[in-house]
Amino acid sequence: MKITAFGKTGEFERGSTWLDVAGYFQQFSPLRILLARRGSKLYELPREVPDRDMEVDFLTGKDKIGSMTYQRSAIFLMIRAFYDVVKDDPDREGFNVIIDFTLGGGFYCYLTGKIKPTAELLSRVKARMEDFVRQALPFSKRSVRKDEAMNYFHEMGMVSKESLFRYRLKGHVNLYSLGDFENYFYGYMVPDTSFLTLFDLIPYAKGFVLLLPTTSSPDRLPEFRPMDKLYRVQMESSEWAKGIGVGSIGELNEMIVRGEADHLILMQEAFFEKQIGNIAMQIAVEKKKCILVAGPSSSGKTSLSKRLSIHLQALGFRPHAISVDNYFRNRELAPRDENGKYDFESIECVDLELFNHDMSALLSGETVQMPRYNFFTGEREYKGDFLRLSEGDILVIEGIHCLNDRMSASLPDSAKFRIYISALTQLNIDAHNRIPTTDGRLLRRMVRDRRTRGYSAQNTFAMWPSVRRGEEKNIFPNQEKADVMVNSSMVYELPVLKLFAVPLLFQISKDSPEFLEARRLLKFLDYVLPISPERVPQNSILREFIGGSCLDVG
Repeated sequence: MKITAFGKTGEFERGSTWLDVAGYFQQFSPLRILLARRGSKLYELPREVPDRDMEVDFLTGKDKIGSMTYQRSAIFLMIRAFYDVVKDDPDREGFNVIIDFTLGGGFYCYLTGKIKPTAELLSRVKARMEDFVRQALPFSKRSVRKDEAMNYFHEMGMVSKESLFRYRLKGHVNLYSLGDFENYFYGYMVPDTSFLTLFDLIPYAKGFVLLLPTTSSPDRLPEFRPMDKLYRVQMESSEWAKGIGVGSIGELNEMIVRGEADHLILMQEAFFEKQIGNIAMQIAVEKKKCILVAGPSSSGKTSLSKRLSIHLQALGFRPHAISVDNYFRNRELAPRDENGKYDFESIECVDLELFNHDMSALLSGETVQMPRYNFFTGEREYKGDFLRLSEGDILVIEGIHCLNDRMSASLPDSAKFRIYISALTQLNIDAHNRIPTTDGRLLRRMVRDRRTRGYSAQNTFAMWPSVRRGEEKNIFPNQEKADVMVNSSMVYELPVLKLFAVPLLFQISKDSPEFLEARRLLKFLDYVLPISPERVPQNSILREFIGGSCLDVG
């Protein structure tokens, strides 16, 4: 049979595996081939090739799905090495490796039980990982009954996996193994451990960071960037969620089944409200006049600005919420990326000169006519909205670039209070399968784009790579400049967003380039039991995306 890839064609015997085929085509790829893709189907390399001529694509670490496959496989390799190293440790009772969240270009992890992640232990584990890489241990997969998988993970003490499968309708589960060690992972694996040549374990805080290649640097390890402020807000959210018994999707589903969704929502909203109240008090004590709220797309900047304004009003101030989006240049003047598409995430989309002029004029007591940006027409409009500040008035400005020094270059530093907000997912599928923070924000944006801008899910997917590039370039490098950080992710939001997102995802056809991502998100949402959006309070930050907010957030 003839197979074409990279513009080249090779002939292969019937019964060949994708690994055989990839071995031939590897000479045409500078990066290691990790998966095969034909149309809307993905294939792990050990699988047999269908018996026909075809054209295929091969995925590497520069592709999102390929990168996630490498990360998933390396995580399994690390867990296998940990269990191998500590198997004879007398303090092993209660031991588990938890993959918690992304941090500084890697994955922050910690250990449960009495064993501590010392530099000496991490060195031994890394050495064992390197041994396994040299041995080229295969990742084997088998399908087992759901109840068999639940019993296995119960005996292993992996309760998050046991509870996850309790609410899964499918009767069978795919388990992966390295030697005699089995585990469940959500997604594909590389063929064997020899594919995993890049990794590092770095002690950090109470745990450690697993450093792995990214799509932007698939052939090398990125430099680890400690982010202490981000770590603290992530840990606060993660520990709070675990403290109320919702550290994983399985535990969230259990709370929903027990009829405690309303109570969960009230607890989450109270926790978030307390954070906003604390920030308002800090602003009052420090007598700040210009509040700058920044964060990536779909982090809830507008809702935070509105709710913070209410708290400031309760303290006797007169806040004025201003969206930087209203200072966008007219669409035809917006910058374009290397592909000729509008780069809406660039700071050059903002009329910086006009923004700085208006904000300085306001702080000086002048009257300014405030613009409004029409996203349907792509033009800035003026409709007689005049503003003048008096004693006790405060500007609350929100926009993705607000922590960039260029954004507020004309404003005195003594007047500024910087807030960074992001939706940092505080629960995971289970102890070893993360929910990427970007997935939560993508679902938020997809739902909001459909409601407020008339975009399809395919439109949102198509724009997302540009959004992510803009965040990496313009937002994340500035996040540690914040005076405070806020996590806007609601522990109950995925069950609510599911009801809105699933129909949109099903609209993406098989011949669409976004189909594989849509299918991945659909499979992920299938783990989550729904919560009715009617239960969401009208002032919740989630209302910014699903609609029905009492805060005039669009």
